[in-house]
Formats: sequence, C-alpha cells, structure tokens
Amino acid sequence: MAHATDQQAAICKRFGSSVSVPSSDLKVGIALQTLGLTPLNAFRHPPEAGTCGWYIWGGEHLSKASDFFQPLHVAHVAEHCPTLVPYLGLAPGWRVLLAPAHEDVWYDESLLKTEV
Repeated sequence: MAHATDQQAAICKRFGSSVSVPSSDLKVGIALQTLGLTPLNAFRHPPEAGTCGWYIWGGEHLSKASDFFQPLHVAHVAEHCPTLVPYLGLAPGWRVLLAPAHEDVWYDESLLKTEV
C-alpha cells in the first residue's frame, strides 16, 4: 500500500473508511472515452490480479460492454482524472459520485461480494 496524502487521509476520516491507498503500479479500470461527461463515478472492488479494484467512468450510465473500461496504472490517474485522486484512499466497498458543486460518497457492501 502507498502512503496517503493528507487530503486522502482526511477524506477517509470524514467518511469513516480505513485508509487503503493503492500502489502506483497497480491498475484501475477507467472508461477514458467518458471522462468529459458528468457526473464522475467510481467504485472499488477488492484488489485482485494486479488491479487495485477501482473502476472510474463519466456520465450517468455504466456500460456492460467488455471494452468499456481500459486498464491504467494508478500512477496515471492524476493525468486523466485529477478530481478523483483524493478519493483513491477509500477502502474497497466505497463509491464516489462527483459533479459540479456535488459530492456523494457512500459505502456499498455489495461491492465486496464475488459474483457466482
């Protein structure tokens, strides 16, 4: 696990999450083609197989298309999606929705369950 920035630690504390900053060499799933849309959405599954569990997209709809998300190292998230970086320390099971003058962060236990 990487060290949390002060801002990441403060967000985790504010929402009651443990701090779980992903290593910069792990991957997120990110829908690069949607990042100009609002709101900005993200959720975090448990890490597995070289991923940190974060999935990030813009817009109101999450596509089920197999090519919707592209892999991107955590180290590059700041280049493509800087507003989400302060939230990356939230532990698996957390969701984030950001829009102009709006922040919604909540825990969703269903993200921790494996699909059968």
